[in-house]
Amino acid sequence: MIEINLVPDVKQELIKAQKVRSKVIAGAIFVGLASVAVVVLLAIYVFGIQTARGLIADGQINSKSNQLLGVTDLSKTLTIQNQLTKISTLNNSKNIDSRVFDLLNAIIPPAPNDVQISDLTVDSTTRTITINGQATNSYAAVEVFKKTIQGAVVKYDGNSSGATLASNISTSNTSYGEDSSGAKVLTFTLSFEYTPELFSPKSQNVSIVVTTQGNVTDSYLGVPKSIFADYPATTYPEGK
Repeated sequence: MIEINLVPDVKQELIKAQKVRSKVIAGAIFVGLASVAVVVLLAIYVFGIQTARGLIADGQINSKSNQLLGVTDLSKTLTIQNQLTKISTLNNSKNIDSRVFDLLNAIIPPAPNDVQISDLTVDSTTRTITINGQATNSYAAVEVFKKTIQGAVVKYDGNSSGATLASNISTSNTSYGEDSSGAKVLTFTLSFEYTPELFSPKSQNVSIVVTTQGNVTDSYLGVPKSIFADYPATTYPEGK
């Protein structure tokens, strides 16, 4: 059987172009319908589902709020809970003031330079310790007490060499008086700035070690440094 194509080439190209156009139009319509469907779904989600969820959440909030408002002494309960959350922080940052007893045990000199402490104040703001006391061995005992503090070192875990206990040590209000038994005593006030490691909770296994840098003679401990002064050497002509 013999087939003869009687359709001109131009007609065939036109038919192919029409088919392509039909496919493009159909694809564009499909994409447009899909886009419209996506927009509709988004609109339903935003204006429908989201609105419904918002209404449900608002209802739960109102319900819980009414429930809280019905609690007796709510403000006091919330205040206590807020304070409880800060206990750990405050506990970790507070000073360990009980170490002052170890301090006194280390720095009070033995007999015959006895010193009795009548009052002790720790000012954590200025890191100052003020001691009011009396000495039975007059000024020598007070000077020994002062130099013992000067030679004290605070040692703790992580610092084998330790930190110097005190700085800016001063004595004041020294005067003679009588104690309850009628014996003469020297009353005094001694103050110094202490190193922060002394009461810091970060310092573990704290100990106060007293050292006088190898000089423990009575002349060193008992004689005030203030009476010594450095003077320039005096030279004389030969023969004089």
